[in-house]
Amino acid sequence: MLAGGVAAGLVAGTASCAAAQGGLLVGLADHCHGRDPVLVGWFLAGRLASYTMVGALLGLAGSAVSLPPAARAVLLVAAGLTMIVFAVRLMRRGRAACAPHEPAAPSRYKAPLLGAATILVPCGVTLGVEMLAVSSGSPLAGAAAMAGFVIGTAPAFALLGYVLRRVSRTRLAGLAGIAAIAAGLWTVASGVNLGGWLPDSPPAAAGPVSPTVTVWATREGYRPAVVAAPAGVPVQVVFKLVDRGCTGTVTIDGRDVALPATVQLPPQRPGSLRYVCGMGMYAGFIDFS
Repeated sequence: MLAGGVAAGLVAGTASCAAAQGGLLVGLADHCHGRDPVLVGWFLAGRLASYTMVGALLGLAGSAVSLPPAARAVLLVAAGLTMIVFAVRLMRRGRAACAPHEPAAPSRYKAPLLGAATILVPCGVTLGVEMLAVSSGSPLAGAAAMAGFVIGTAPAFALLGYVLRRVSRTRLAGLAGIAAIAAGLWTVASGVNLGGWLPDSPPAAAGPVSPTVTVWATREGYRPAVVAAPAGVPVQVVFKLVDRGCTGTVTIDGRDVALPATVQLPPQRPGSLRYVCGMGMYAGFIDFS
């Protein structure tokens, strides 16, 4: 389980998790203090602790301790807003002069807390490893899988943290802040999408109406993006997995499903049903008529 988690982090989790969670590293960017390895190390330690604890809980209690999609959506929105606040502070600090004896201790306390908070901003591969921890049925195996995942992604986070700290001491701090604001807005939008707080306005569905529909999960989203199904009768949705990534976990009808899978939907009223990937990045629609 530990080796599997490390492999998932190295092979699949580096880019997606650094993009989704790296914005929290902006909270450590400070042009006045130079303890880069120490602060990034504390960030990674906090991340390792939170992931290991959650993995043990998942292995012990199974899906009963998993956050429902609505709760994850709220946390994503909150995390995105936090990233934006950090980014604004980074931009302001980049223009401000350093105090002669400004203490660095508060950052040391903040670093592990920010690292632990990354568990609240799940990337697509994180959800897959969490489901692996649930299926293990063992707190030790669940903790090993999640800890291995953090170890696998640690080099990318360490490099990103070092780069952010260096950039914050130059005139590029403004650009780094803008990029972090964009990441925060993206995270907020993902949370809104995951929570289903957007109006359902899918394009016109194509193809025949059938009680069994097939959807392919790719790296670019779900294909076809809109499928037609009859209203008033049970419908079977067959999700087939093409690529590993965010779309490998789908949130549909208020629950998370690891793909490939077949989902049985009860009779629906005429209208559209939105489903999204576990991160809220990609959406698809089932048009019931």
